[in-house]
This record gives sequence, C-alpha cells and structure tokens, in this order.
Amino acid sequence: MNYTPKQLQIMKFIQDYRRANGTSPTLEEIGKTLGIHRVTVHQHVGALVKKGAVQKLAQRSRSIEILDREFLPAPTIPLLGRIAAGRPIEAIEEADPLTIEELLPVTPGNSYLLRVSGQSMIEDHIADGDLVVIEPRNAARDGEIVVAVVDGDATLKRLYRDGPDAWRLQPANASMAPIFVRPPQKLEIRGVVRGVIRRY
Repeated sequence: MNYTPKQLQIMKFIQDYRRANGTSPTLEEIGKTLGIHRVTVHQHVGALVKKGAVQKLAQRSRSIEILDREFLPAPTIPLLGRIAAGRPIEAIEEADPLTIEELLPVTPGNSYLLRVSGQSMIEDHIADGDLVVIEPRNAARDGEIVVAVVDGDATLKRLYRDGPDAWRLQPANASMAPIFVRPPQKLEIRGVVRGVIRRY
C-alpha cells in the first residue's frame, strides 16, 4: 500500500502506540506527538480510511483500528512451559508467546518449503511426508543437509567434500549407499535445510 511520508509516520505511531498500550491513540495524542494540528491529523486519518489502511468507529475517541496487515502484530503461539521426554518434571506454566517468525529458523521472505519423499534421511529425523524449511544458498559447509542437484536430478542429503572437485552426498539411512559426485558430473547446491515441520 502506498503512503505519503506523513501517513506512514502516522501508521507507525499508531502501531507503536497499540503495541505499548494495548489500545489506539486519540487524534489529539497523534497530533501532539507528531507536531500536527488535530484537524490535519483528522484529514490524514480520513485518507487512510479511504485507502483501507485503517477503520475508525464513530463516537469513540480511541476508535482507530489498523487493517493493513503490514502494521498488525505478528500472530503468536503461546509457549506455556516445558514437558519432559525423559523423567517427569514438575509442570511449569510460562506465558511466553512466540511469533510464527520466531518459530521458523529463517526469514519467511527468504525461504521455501519442500515436501520430503522417501526415507533416505530418516536417521536425521526427516521422514517421508515431512516439510523441510530451506534457506536458498548455492554453497554449504561440510555436514550440512542440502538440496543437491546432480546432473539435473534433485536429492536431499548431507554434503561432504571428498577431494578436489569431488563430493559425497550422504544419506542418513544405514541401508542406503552414499552418492559420489565426480567430474564430469555437475553438482549444484540449491539450498540448505534449516528446519523440519511435521504434522501428526
């Protein structure tokens, strides 16, 4: 959505104010903080309403509601505590919300998902049907799990250098053999695995 500099300033102020106070500012508070006359603030807010960036309810002083998703708080999932996977522990409740972005190991705008087919990485806890979170990269360190393309065929494996211009793509399944890449074969790295998503 396109904003004038002053409209953008007002949107950011409303966003910050709501984050800090849990409610919207009044027109007077916007004007006082930004050094704008109340009438001018009213005009800017009216323009933002027409753009669909905010809505304003009648007969309420703190009625500005943000509609533009870019200025809304990120969705959160509550972190309520810890759970034992070994010996039982005392239940601890901790109201500590996490955003979806915090749960992902990469920036959402700079990542993509692939659905896994097969069992070659099962010992790394990547199973058939899982979604892997990929950070796009064309290089990787030894031992990283990569999206590798060998002569046009793509596979998910751990990458190890195996000599000059030579590579070993190692499955995490003792019943499967590694893939050795030697010239004139061509290896291309498309990305590195940063996380796994599984539904039950």
